[in-house]
Amino acid sequence: MGGGGDHGSKGEISFAGRFASSAIAACFAEICTIPLDTAKVRLQLQKKAVSTDAGAVPKYRGMLGTVGTIAREEGLTALWKGIVPGLHRQCIYGGLRIGLYDPVKSFYVGDNFVGEVPLSKKILAGLTTGALAIAVANPTDLVKVRLQAEGKLPAGAPRRYSGALSAYSTIVRQEGVKALWTGIGPNVARNAIINAAELASYDQVKETILKIPGFTDNVFTHLLSGLGAGFFAVCIGSPVDVVKSRMMGDSVYKNTLDCFITTLKNDGPLAFYKGFIPNFGRLGSWNVIMFLTLEQVKKAFAKDVPT
Repeated sequence: MGGGGDHGSKGEISFAGRFASSAIAACFAEICTIPLDTAKVRLQLQKKAVSTDAGAVPKYRGMLGTVGTIAREEGLTALWKGIVPGLHRQCIYGGLRIGLYDPVKSFYVGDNFVGEVPLSKKILAGLTTGALAIAVANPTDLVKVRLQAEGKLPAGAPRRYSGALSAYSTIVRQEGVKALWTGIGPNVARNAIINAAELASYDQVKETILKIPGFTDNVFTHLLSGLGAGFFAVCIGSPVDVVKSRMMGDSVYKNTLDCFITTLKNDGPLAFYKGFIPNFGRLGSWNVIMFLTLEQVKKAFAKDVPT
């Protein structure tokens, strides 16, 4: 990637090649890690535990506990709820945000720039492509969260949506086309921030590692860089991620600020880091898988390009 991700690549890759390789890598990572994402969404949407005879016991506790509860109550396939809109999202959002990153970064530094790209320009490029990509892909994100949020229903109760296509059409019919962009404010904020944290940190960490004697542009370097990208992304993006999930999963909030204030008042400041462990498990593993795959797929797309 520019200063970091394109080290060792041969030749240039067209935008179509960048988009396709980014979409493929993002979709593969999504398939591998969506059970952790489903657990994260359930934890984020969980309100304060209701007091019972046994005390205030939350239904979902911890990443593995939440995964186990979902699998036990709803079956293993429930962990892949939202995979269809998740793949829709990664094709559009993943393809655009990652595919546009290097061209936008080059635009910000100028055509005649020589040397290492400043971190500020990498962050700016990540913010730009993340915001643009999610503005297009927001409907897929909304449907994914709605499907993931639906837990076990009472016997005989109909499901709100029978699948991804049903969800898109039902939302448009019942709530209007504009509803597909519910949560667009926190979603743009979240994805711009997380995208900048992921891509800029991957770029920077990889660039730094390659300066250390003995390190080369190989799988181990990509692994370390992907872990760094996931860690920075979840630390920085968790609060806006919680607000985004709550707004998309529950229509009781008037706007982003109302969701933030209500969450803070009812659940306390730690609520903004609800699901932190599954979020890091998700984003850390997602980034490792995505960047490892991306580096390999980009080589395939660059093979026939003249150097």
